[in-house]
Amino acid sequence: MSRRWHLLVAPLWTSICIPSLSAPSAAGAAEAQPGAQAISTVAIEPGEFIQGDDQGEFHERPAHRVRITRPYHIATSSVTNAQYERFDPTHVDLRGRDEVSRGDDEAVVHVSWEQAGAFCRWLSDQEGRNYRLPTEAEWEYAARAGTTTPYHTGASLDASFHRNQGEHSNPVAVDLTVGQTPANAWGLRDVHGLVEEWCADWYGPYPRGAVVDPVGPVAGDFRVSRGGSHSTPLAFLRSAARMGTLPEDSHAMIGFRVVQAEPVTTQPSRVVSPTPAWASGVDPSPRDWTKPRVDDTPRFAVPTSSVNIPAGSDGPLYSHHNHCPAITVCPNGDLFAIWYTTRREPGRELAVAASRLRFGETEWSPAAPFWDAPGRNDHGDALWWDGRQTLYHFNGLGAVGTWANLALVMRTSTDNGVTWSPAKLINTEHGLRNMPIANVVRTRTGKMVLCCDAVTGGDGGTAVHVSVDGGRTWNDPGRGRPAPVFAEGETGAWIAGIHAGLVELNDGRWLALGRGDAINGQMPKSVSADEGETWRYSASGLPAIAGGQRLTLLRLNEGPLLLVSFTNPRPKPDAASTGGMEFTGADGKRFTSYGMFAALSYDEGQTWPARRLVSMGGEPRTLDGGAWTGRFEMDASHAEPAGYLDAKQSPDGLIHLVSSKLSYRFNLAWLQQPTDAPAGQSHRAEPHPPTLGAET
Repeated sequence: MSRRWHLLVAPLWTSICIPSLSAPSAAGAAEAQPGAQAISTVAIEPGEFIQGDDQGEFHERPAHRVRITRPYHIATSSVTNAQYERFDPTHVDLRGRDEVSRGDDEAVVHVSWEQAGAFCRWLSDQEGRNYRLPTEAEWEYAARAGTTTPYHTGASLDASFHRNQGEHSNPVAVDLTVGQTPANAWGLRDVHGLVEEWCADWYGPYPRGAVVDPVGPVAGDFRVSRGGSHSTPLAFLRSAARMGTLPEDSHAMIGFRVVQAEPVTTQPSRVVSPTPAWASGVDPSPRDWTKPRVDDTPRFAVPTSSVNIPAGSDGPLYSHHNHCPAITVCPNGDLFAIWYTTRREPGRELAVAASRLRFGETEWSPAAPFWDAPGRNDHGDALWWDGRQTLYHFNGLGAVGTWANLALVMRTSTDNGVTWSPAKLINTEHGLRNMPIANVVRTRTGKMVLCCDAVTGGDGGTAVHVSVDGGRTWNDPGRGRPAPVFAEGETGAWIAGIHAGLVELNDGRWLALGRGDAINGQMPKSVSADEGETWRYSASGLPAIAGGQRLTLLRLNEGPLLLVSFTNPRPKPDAASTGGMEFTGADGKRFTSYGMFAALSYDEGQTWPARRLVSMGGEPRTLDGGAWTGRFEMDASHAEPAGYLDAKQSPDGLIHLVSSKLSYRFNLAWLQQPTDAPAGQSHRAEPHPPTLGAET
């Protein structure tokens, strides 16, 4: 933050009789605490500073004045492996995981907030003085050391601070030896980018006025981490940058430093956030699904937008890119949808938003934040209703930007999605195979099956996570096994194709269809006869799909399997429409159409004889598909050309489908009704989506 900004707000501060910005006295010189076994600390005297950055990310705002009233000693650098392993000798087994932090004097990583707190309590007992984690305000006050610039070094960081900085999928081998970069004016080192450092606070919004000795909110989902780390964009190394994750999470980016001081006695804040639109005014009554039931009249509703975010939004919701939806029916009959919202798919700002379509209404509620580990890429999501009272939310939890380094979390709701349980890590190790793709199934034997991408690219397959105890524990049967060869008749350890849809067949086998990994030029089909332990691959007879497209597969209440997919891969810019699919009209004539289609199988996925375009038909209408789809024309022979799909069927028989932005509703009678051939078969080019770069 510029000093000019500080001068502008100083008169307001003076008006409420709080002194101007102050710095510690000369007593703050670095000193080794007796008996601290090489944990060197510096004394920090009381003072004031401007916390946050009005030019930074939304959660760094508003910049506000903070007064620290009591002195404290803070470690001059992060706790090292050697120091931490005095408390936990078993941690030596984690040295070098993810190629970092092998040496005694390197910053310890793979330590959770809970473990860092336990170390502080142990050290307090050992030394007879109180050690704890710093509050977020204490951390930023000491890191700034009287500066108001982005870094204590000024507007930029020189190369001595750089350790593989950038938006990387995974860390690389970097030296995390503490104390190698220049100290700030108060003697602290490594506050910009060695490792993130745990703070004591729950993460929450900043107050709008001056505060004294703040300790964060009374509760929350995430504990704050500060300072940024190796393998992170430089902007996240600024003094004001905030991050956070679940307190039980640990990975190669997070360590901690200690404070020696008495506990802060300030009461936690009780900031009451506005109730999001998706959680307000929700009818708690279970829906009586026995009446009215959908009859055999074909029904198709005009598509509406399920993503309602004002133009120009730049945090916590983003109008730039909204994608990767999941949808569920709620016990009260409402529909609940989530998706990720971001500037860029690899960005650390990527969060999950939500919207609700109340039973009997036609317009989705305005979008509002749903899930966001601050400063993390929360890629991939899934929703599922168990048919009774409980909704399940599955999500990836990033360690860095991009979608390659995710842990897997689960939450539940028993009040139609109004409130959610604390997140539970169901796969704690960050890496591949943990990105949910909106497909959850409960088998007849009671197993819960969750599909997650096994890779980060367009080929490589889909993993399954399986729970036999109602979601308490999970197993990935393909983890650690050799990558399969996806070819006709081959057998492997996971599903062919990414973004797979899965159903259980009537004989107990599992069937999956996926994107990429084409077999004989067709969408790959995978069948497991041993509940996901092994899969046999074959060509499906269905068109392969590609970037910007995701299929959805489910069993309808009436028995048939429903697939919604696309007639051909989305065309590249400046390429004419190719492929398409033949459909049979009500008059028996065959014609070619393009875009999103629905198909029914009455023989457990062997054939898909009933097919129709998911379109209103009639004259061309221009719609906005959002994300990678962009604007397109829908008519009798053209439907949405791309999008990520998810569909659920409510007990009344209606099928609810979402693409990246649009919401569709239809029933089995409409799916089974043949359509008339379009008048004057159109062969014009498909609409071209915008060129936006790499995608998942």
